[in-house]
Amino acid sequence: MRSYFKLLLVFCLLCLSSATIKAQSLIIDKASENYSENFNVPVAIDSTTFDRFQIKLSTTNPSLVINQIVLNEKFSRGTLKFSSAGSIYTIDYQSEGPISITKKEKLLDLKLNTNSRFSEENLIVINESTFYNNDAPLTLSSKIKPSTVNQFVLFKNDAIVFGLLMLALGFVFYTESKKQGFWPKFYKYIPGLLMCYMIPAVFNSLGLISADVSETYYIASRYLLPASLVLLTISIDLKAVFNLGWKALVMFFTGTIGIIIGGPIAILIISTFSPETVGGAGFDAVWRGLATLAGSWIGGGANQAAMLEIYGFNQELYGGMVLVDIVVANIWMAVLLLGIGKREKIDNWLKADNTAINELQKKVQNFSEKITRIPSLTDLLIILMFAFVAVGIAHFGADHISTYLSNNFEAVSNPRSALSSFGSQFFWLISIATFIGILLSFTPAKNYEGAGASKIGSIFIYILVATIGMKMDLGKIFENPGLILIGLVWMTIHAVLLIVIAKLIKAPYFFLAVGSQANVGGAASAPVVAAAFHPSLATVGALLAVFGYVVGTYGALLCAELMRIVAVG
Repeated sequence: MRSYFKLLLVFCLLCLSSATIKAQSLIIDKASENYSENFNVPVAIDSTTFDRFQIKLSTTNPSLVINQIVLNEKFSRGTLKFSSAGSIYTIDYQSEGPISITKKEKLLDLKLNTNSRFSEENLIVINESTFYNNDAPLTLSSKIKPSTVNQFVLFKNDAIVFGLLMLALGFVFYTESKKQGFWPKFYKYIPGLLMCYMIPAVFNSLGLISADVSETYYIASRYLLPASLVLLTISIDLKAVFNLGWKALVMFFTGTIGIIIGGPIAILIISTFSPETVGGAGFDAVWRGLATLAGSWIGGGANQAAMLEIYGFNQELYGGMVLVDIVVANIWMAVLLLGIGKREKIDNWLKADNTAINELQKKVQNFSEKITRIPSLTDLLIILMFAFVAVGIAHFGADHISTYLSNNFEAVSNPRSALSSFGSQFFWLISIATFIGILLSFTPAKNYEGAGASKIGSIFIYILVATIGMKMDLGKIFENPGLILIGLVWMTIHAVLLIVIAKLIKAPYFFLAVGSQANVGGAASAPVVAAAFHPSLATVGALLAVFGYVVGTYGALLCAELMRIVAVG
């Protein structure tokens, strides 16, 4: 009997060792920069033990030149030699002792240069790779991932990019101010805010600018957005905001439910004629990737990251989901902005009661007219002082609160946790900035509304809109059409549910648009949509978006499980 157990044990060990050998691989990863002539290509290895290796590489194009090798610091206790002979590059490494790797880890970086452009192409060829452990050669498989490098972007300097964005904004505001000719007819149907969004999108699509190489969106979202929230909230009548009533919350949760049920319904619909689009097995399963969309479209980036961690979607395929997120969410935002220009007709069709919204707008407008004055230089500087001191406090608080919570509460630090949003600096940044603005509204600082506080805040919002627009590449709408179709069906279900509920409860279009964007767009764009109705309403968008962060992971988990049931059966 013991002999059988021994045979079984030997068999299991053989299976385990063979599985380990199969897992051993040398990986040429994607290039780290897509828009530069100079870039790094990481070389990784997984599941092996070695003490020396020799790798011979060549490039797929004569214009691709490997200039330098940078070894991972973890392997610095060894000797590295790099040489080239013709088109062959040789890397020799000898460590001081055995190095054991149990999961994928970067071995080194290849520093390359090219004057050509490559789009999703293999850049490197592995001519030969030999790894040794105690002079015994190891068998490794090879994997090469295609890269996009030196992609065309005409203007990479942020000063030029910002100038182009301001040119677009100036053009829109100038033409919108015209009372005669073509432009009044044009803006009768197309809102100016939508044009502020679409012109940068066209610039991006033409390759003039790119959000991937520009920091303008980061600056606008991290500095100008919180500043605008302070200035747009500084004269708010908080009681009037609360008087907006229950319909705002109903529409917000309707938007959440629309995302939760929209995912599984979209999978069901697409599976009837294209089952391969919603298929996949294991960690490649499409429903796992769609779970990350649910996190993004109910909460925000932190919730999206949580879903990626929880469901372990293959990160090599994750870029496709990010594309769907960007394309579909931006198309939907454009639709919402388009509707703002027709909000009176929409409200009439919905038979909506706008009394509370109109009262809030009227209160703010009357207060503003009563204290309006020609702003002096001192007024403008004090307004900017309020805005950016608040931004500084918000950043200080966000950094410390998020760090403290992440370091002391496992539920916050764990990316899989539903409470991980509380570890997001952006969550606290928006929350604190909004809170400071509300506090200032109870002080004499609110009188600076008469000197144009909300107008400056609106300028910041429009700059943010332009930077959001430059993230949209219109050409990518036609990439990966299957996944984008899922996203469009999903968003359509979300929209239909919002319209039905708005019609039933006679909710204004404002609640529909902001309730949706607080889910789908989050804190970066919900105040934008709200402020497009009236600057005094930006606070409503910010408060609902912050609430979205809180419920985002819970809603996304429910959506993901429903999608799993539908996809797997």
